[in-house]
Amino acid sequence: MREYELEVLEQYDMEVKGTRKIRGAFFCDTSEGAMILKETRVSEKRAAIMYIILSRLETEGDLQVDTPVFSREGSLVVSSREGRKYMLKKWFSGRECDMKRESEIVGAAETLAGLHRKLHWNPSAGSEGINCPAAERTPLEEMLRHNREMKKVRSFIRGRVAKNEFEYLYLESFEKMYAIAERVTRRMEASGCSELFRQSRREKCMVHGDYNYHNLIMLPQGSAVTNFEHARIDIQASDMCYFLRKVMEKCHWKQKLGEEILGAYEENRHMAALEREYIGLILAYPEKFWKTASSYARSNKAWLPEKSVEKLQTAVRQTEEKEAFLESVFSMDLRKQM
Repeated sequence: MREYELEVLEQYDMEVKGTRKIRGAFFCDTSEGAMILKETRVSEKRAAIMYIILSRLETEGDLQVDTPVFSREGSLVVSSREGRKYMLKKWFSGRECDMKRESEIVGAAETLAGLHRKLHWNPSAGSEGINCPAAERTPLEEMLRHNREMKKVRSFIRGRVAKNEFEYLYLESFEKMYAIAERVTRRMEASGCSELFRQSRREKCMVHGDYNYHNLIMLPQGSAVTNFEHARIDIQASDMCYFLRKVMEKCHWKQKLGEEILGAYEENRHMAALEREYIGLILAYPEKFWKTASSYARSNKAWLPEKSVEKLQTAVRQTEEKEAFLESVFSMDLRKQM
């Protein structure tokens, strides 16, 4: 550990017995248990929101989460002499959820359901002036924004004289992928998902915001959920959309596994029919195609990362697998026009 990080730890009222480098952070063995010290861009206000959420999950929800720790001076975000900002959080001795073990993936869905049952914004006494961030756009507004971005990228690429491999592939695939995006957008517009969004805001339902295998630590008994930096008020099924899409892309949209994930979640938290429709529509949208194109548009075009081409190829190649998955699991046929 570098000198200025050791100085940061001295700002906490605990004995540090040892440290070791882990991915992007330092694991700390302390007199108060396992901790992790990580450089952060989180503001003190955002850290306070995280503390309110996680301390309640920890005490009332009986969930294992990475609650931030106050410094000796009562701060959740501390600075080094160089001006770098750090956060110290409770941590766990375990390993990441293994995407190759289906039992762990299904177990992660159970954990998510338990998390959602408890994850609502309810400020504690003395913190009434702190407001939790909420998603600003409805699902339909997000899709329409993505559609505009895809068309904008196509216009940009068409105007380039010398095109690279990514750009040729994007133009070749655009009509097919954009047609899917438009069909899904029309279905979203006709659905009740905008009301689901408004209901989630009224009831102050919260999402983790980045629920994936990197943020799940497997323990001898159960698991711990970490990295709530993107927690917000939103449709809780959004977490399942993100988690399920990440898993299915790696598992080639394996229908049986998808059904088991959804089943494990619903055994622990009932999903309304509208929530299932929402998940199906979000998964149906060509998210990876849009995201890869959007990332490319913001990148340095003089250097083409090989990964960008691979991601675009995967997004197009898996279209038929995904359509079969959606038809089997969600009874959704994307080939039908509305």
